[in-house]
Amino acid sequence: MSHNADAPVQRPLRIRRAIVAILGLAAVATAIGLAVRAHDYHQLVQWTDAQELPTVQLIAPLGATDSHGMTLPGRLDAWIGAPIHARVSGYLKSWDKDIGAKVKAGDTLGIIDTPELDQQLEQAKAVLVRARASQRLAEVTSKRWQHLLSSNSVSKQEADEKSGEAEVAAANVLSAQADVDRLAALESFKRITAPFSGTVTSRNTDIGDLISATSESSPALFTVSDTSKMRLYVRIPQGYAASIKPGMTVGLTVLEHPGKTFQATLIGSSDSVNEASGALLAQFEVPNPDGALLPGDYAEVHLPVAVDQGLVKVPATTLLFRAAGPQIAVLGADNRVLLRDVHIGMDLGDVLEIDHGLQPGDRIIDHPPDSLMQGSQVRIASASTTSAPAGQASRE
Repeated sequence: MSHNADAPVQRPLRIRRAIVAILGLAAVATAIGLAVRAHDYHQLVQWTDAQELPTVQLIAPLGATDSHGMTLPGRLDAWIGAPIHARVSGYLKSWDKDIGAKVKAGDTLGIIDTPELDQQLEQAKAVLVRARASQRLAEVTSKRWQHLLSSNSVSKQEADEKSGEAEVAAANVLSAQADVDRLAALESFKRITAPFSGTVTSRNTDIGDLISATSESSPALFTVSDTSKMRLYVRIPQGYAASIKPGMTVGLTVLEHPGKTFQATLIGSSDSVNEASGALLAQFEVPNPDGALLPGDYAEVHLPVAVDQGLVKVPATTLLFRAAGPQIAVLGADNRVLLRDVHIGMDLGDVLEIDHGLQPGDRIIDHPPDSLMQGSQVRIASASTTSAPAGQASRE
């Protein structure tokens, strides 16, 4: 009878224990959840605070060498180039050499028909004959009067006059002879010849053309160029003029021969800086035995240039352009930004040579954001700081 009475008492006791256990488990779960959320929140706050600081990447100055290559534009000219103008007026009778023809010194390029000059030469020859006849008569007369003077048949004054007339006649002969020689020399210019061996690079006349030797604006009839070797002209910036040394060699390329490099040797320079361009003109000799290079070619010249050991070479991506001028941001010991005013010694495209404002050991900021200011605190980019915390990422 008593066993049945204790059963209702034990049943509420077990229920209470179960409720207490459930509540305890719920409290533990709640505490664990709050602790996890607090930890994640703390991590999120730290990550958010870190994201407020600009993230920058550092780059070291590029390695320096004793020399580097610099590409400059150049112009090629024939070793000798002669525009040939007419020395006599007339009509072109014929031409024997066209553009591209190989000629030797003295070869005939063309012939000019000069009827007026021919007549002037014939007239000058007739004047010479008359002058010689007058000279002979004057000399005979002078001798006769000198003989008469010895017998006192004439006065000394009259004898001297006849001697003077003989001297004038001799001078007239010399003058007439010089005129004939001058016209004969002009006659030789009827035949247009090559002054040296080379190639005919232009012909600006044709048969029947009226040719004037007195007009300064008349174009050259022919142009002959010696292209067995070429002259290369390069303008060297003033800052690198000291790199031009006697006997130095450079490489050059031309558009019509891609991938092929020709060699040129320095033969002289202007030894002065042009006021307009601020550059020194250098002249190089380029062998051209196969005629691959053409007069007037544009060339890209690869010039070895000595490097000042005080220069710092950096990528162009480090440069900031602001009102204060070109600047480069470097990182101080406390991760604060220092904006350095710099001077660009040479812009090589993707690389800048800084000759003032940087030191070789500076920690240089690459791709600096426009928001960087003097003294701004930044953090250095790394793999761990460029991603969000894993716990937050999993929940998001």
